[in-house]
Amino acid sequence: TKFSTPVCPVYQNVNALPSTDTAVIKKNLIDQLTAPVRWTQLTQNMVKDGATNFIECGPGKVLQRLVKKIAP
Repeated sequence: TKFSTPVCPVYQNVNALPSTDTAVIKKNLIDQLTAPVRWTQLTQNMVKDGATNFIECGPGKVLQRLVKKIAP
């Protein structure tokens, strides 16, 4: 798959940090297959970096509820 430089940072579960480096994003996608999900740290980092809106795609609202608990 060809990766293009994203227009905004991509936060990934494996390290909970933002990245715009396509090589790092690719590596993290592979690592995410076996690494624990760092949802709390990821959400905290996104809020610290200015995120105010979270959109959940797909059925249910599990992630929305988790975000509200982590960053009310």
